[in-house]
Amino acid sequence: MSETERLEWDRRYTDGEYRPRTWPSPFLEEWIDRLPIGLALDVACGAGRNALRLAEAGHQVEAVDISASAIGMARIEGERRGLEVAWNVADLDDAELRTSAYDVITVIRYVNRRMWPRLVAALAPDGWLLIEHHLQTTANVDGPSSPDFRLAPQELLGAFRSLRILHYEEVLETAKRERKAYALARMVACNGDPGW
Repeated sequence: MSETERLEWDRRYTDGEYRPRTWPSPFLEEWIDRLPIGLALDVACGAGRNALRLAEAGHQVEAVDISASAIGMARIEGERRGLEVAWNVADLDDAELRTSAYDVITVIRYVNRRMWPRLVAALAPDGWLLIEHHLQTTANVDGPSSPDFRLAPQELLGAFRSLRILHYEEVLETAKRERKAYALARMVACNGDPGW
């Protein structure tokens, strides 16, 4: 990501142009009780909604985002709630992830195809990966306008075929809290035997 893009994200958070969600992803909520407790990584964490939910559920959490402003907001909210999270500012194009370290990795609505192999390498044995991204569609939906930030149908299945796919769906839905329509691809995958 360029320095211009980083500064733009900082500005959007600081000026209030981008209003981060304060509630965790419903997709994460749906799966959180089934995730292995351990070290979790929240990629492109923004203002920390999912990282904080993982910490509440008992995970040791690392969270990373390009925006120092977003990380600052997340840190303040974590302190207010008495939750410990290792907050990190980094360019995700170049961020090095620890190999075979994470029991859980979440990536919610952030597309970085170059990062996908590093996510697989960062999963611990039997580690779980939760991804939710915007999907290409001709329907009138909210989300990014650039096709670079929308997935092709079944793209995740191909990209993560080395993992065991536990759940996959492509949906067109209206978010209850926001009353906005979205086209989304969701996947839960495991690095090995999920224990069933």
